[in-house]
This record gives sequence, C-alpha cells and structure tokens, in this order.
Amino acid sequence: MSVLDSTTTILASGVRLTVPLAFAACGEYLAERAGAMNISVEAMMLGAAFTSVATASATGSATVGLVAGVLTGLVLGFVHGNLSHRAQINTFVVGLVLNSLVLGLTSYLITTDQFASHQVGVLSIPLLQDIPLIGKPLFSERWPAYLLILLVPLTWWLVERSRWGLELRAVGENPQAADVTGIKVNARRRQALLWCGALAGLGGAYLAVGEVGSFNQNMTAGRGYIVIAAVIFGAWRLGRTLLGCLVFGLSDAMRLALPALGVTLNAQLLVAAPYLLALLAMLLFTTQHREPAALGRPFQRGST
Repeated sequence: MSVLDSTTTILASGVRLTVPLAFAACGEYLAERAGAMNISVEAMMLGAAFTSVATASATGSATVGLVAGVLTGLVLGFVHGNLSHRAQINTFVVGLVLNSLVLGLTSYLITTDQFASHQVGVLSIPLLQDIPLIGKPLFSERWPAYLLILLVPLTWWLVERSRWGLELRAVGENPQAADVTGIKVNARRRQALLWCGALAGLGGAYLAVGEVGSFNQNMTAGRGYIVIAAVIFGAWRLGRTLLGCLVFGLSDAMRLALPALGVTLNAQLLVAAPYLLALLAMLLFTTQHREPAALGRPFQRGST
C-alpha cells in the first residue's frame, strides 16, 4: 500500500470515528455553556446505540433505528434534568448512576435476543469524492454524517446569536443574576440537556447503525467521557471542541491502523492512547481556560 493510500485510509477511519463524537460534543458544549455538567452523555450514546440496533432489527429500517436512538437520548436527557433539578439530586451522582444503569441494562438485553444487522446508506458526492487524499474521507460517508453541516452552525447560532442562547450563557455564568431578570434557570438547563440528549443519541445511533451495523457490549467504550474531554480541550468554544474530537478520532484511527500497516507497538498502549490523550488535554487546558462560572453548580432560588 502506498503512502497516499495509507494516509487516505487513516483519514477516512479518523473521520468515521470523529462523527459520533462530534454529534455528542455539539450537545455537550451547549449543555455546559448553560452550566449543566452532563456526565450521562456516555449513557445517552450507549443507550441510543442499543435502541437504534434493536429498532432497526424490528422494523427493517436503519433510518427508523436512527430516530429511535435520538428519542432514547432525549428520554435520558429528560430523566437527568428532572432528577438533577426537580428532585435536587447531585448531578454528578445522577450521571454516574445513569451510565452504570444503561451499561448493565444493555449488557443484559443483548443476551436476550439476536438482532439483524442494518446500516444506513453511503452518500457519495460526485467529483468531490475524487479529490486526492481528502475526497473519500470527507465526501463518501454514511448520509447522517452530513447532518453535521447543519447541526454545527445551528448549535453555534443557538448559543451565540439567539435570545435563548443568551439566556443559556447567562444561567451558565451567573444563575442568580439571571433569575432576578426573570429567566427560569433550571428550565433552561433542562432544555440544554434535552438538546444534548438528542445529539448524543444521534451520535450513539450513528455509531451503531451507521458505522458498525450491530451492537456490542459497551460499544461506546468511554466515548462519552472523551466528548467531555473534547469540550474542555476546546475551552468551551465549539470550533475548538470539534477540533478536539478530530484529534481523538484520528488517535483512535491510528490505534486501529498501525497494526494493519505492520507497525508493532504495545497493544495495551495503543488501546489506551485515545484516553491518555483525553486525560492529557484535560490536564493542560483546565488550568489555562476558564469554564462557565456556574458549571456543575446546582441552582436554588435565593441561594448565593
């Protein structure tokens, strides 16, 4: 295999591995700008991956499975928001419990039935797919990947240009001041968690019925936590967050590609590389950039 072919293969694999991260990162970025630290993004992705495959198997349609995955993420976002804000349970505890619950539940349910394999179709863009090096990685992908072309600018606009986004940023920075102006702080945070749930669900469903076509136990393998690291790596800016997703996706692609290219490295080190990179990013960037001032802090009216 030539150097050009090898590079194209790695880039294509990196883009495929980046897409589910990018979907979820758009949602997590918006949630964190609202002050909602959504640890349960892993549960949203994993639960959506399972329901998308189960639904696709039952209906024979990968597209219907994709929609079911989005709905699963929405449900988990609704549960997380209400437990955190209405029941006043610590949001980190809620996230960890949901992650453990979904992991255990999907690990059990996968043993109860056999699911038929279904995948969404590939959409190749004429002429553009023939561009050397980047053509196939960027312009010959499963069709849901192109939804990022709409969702990325939409997420940016919602946060940075809409009145709703202005209120989101206000409750993420100073919820007490936002409350005084009449903004319903916890309602805005719950809405942010719903957006995060839908996009994390889309990411998990894309991984299952887009790239793999089946469900494996713990198939997200900590990608939800990598998404959180990407938001920190991006200093709570959407463009840099997506760049972080690409870095992690390419790192994972290298892990898969190097043995096939005849490069011999410690197998355990290769498996751990994307997660070590995520940890390193968190260590470097959490001390250099300020997160939203009220990130992860519960809000109660009248508190200071």
